[in-house]
Amino acid sequence: MAGLFILYSLACWFAFSQTAGNWGLVWSYRLTFLNGWALTIGVSAAALVLSTVIGVIAALARRSAFLPLRYSAAFYIETVRGLPLIVLVLAGFYGVASAVQWDDRITAGIFILSIFSGAYIAEIIRAGIEGIARSQWDSARAIGLTSLQTYRFVVFPQVLRQSLPPLAGQFSSIIKDSSLLSIIGITELTFSAQQVASATYSTLACYLPLGICYLLLTLPVSLWTKWLEKRVRYET
Repeated sequence: MAGLFILYSLACWFAFSQTAGNWGLVWSYRLTFLNGWALTIGVSAAALVLSTVIGVIAALARRSAFLPLRYSAAFYIETVRGLPLIVLVLAGFYGVASAVQWDDRITAGIFILSIFSGAYIAEIIRAGIEGIARSQWDSARAIGLTSLQTYRFVVFPQVLRQSLPPLAGQFSSIIKDSSLLSIIGITELTFSAQQVASATYSTLACYLPLGICYLLLTLPVSLWTKWLEKRVRYET
């Protein structure tokens, strides 16, 4: 292990030494990185909210007693989860969005990313709901709670606690998956880094800051969910 670590360190040192003169050139494009980073934050935040709404609705629809609604939700979830995001982005924008003349790449990209992530969030929430003991549902009905009150006061508080770890991973994936929106011309962080790399021929000096910028976005999400998980933890 020590030998592998030394070899890896030497390889990193050699790579940095070969690109030492490129960092100043890449620094001159810092506004391009900042603009792309800001757009990534906006797209990810919007997709996070929208995909959560879609996921909750799809999870509840998957448990509906109305069979057409249940089967439609199951079809949506299984179809989206069976497709790579890059295929969904290409088909969604160049196929569906173009057919309905939806020309705004940013809003279309947010919607496509939300549809993709919403399917995974739906399964996370559905698993949390089905993990609630049957006795709790019966107890809620016995004291006169409606279905809405049962979900509000009994089910969702427990689902939130149980689902936070996988939801944290999914929220981080939304940020990372937003990089694939560069293939439809959205000038988010990855697209900006590719532009600078093409202009400067400095791949390492461009893609290392790219990775750091994504870490600066995903790590706070993980830390926030860990804090929230402690806040909602209680004895069962």
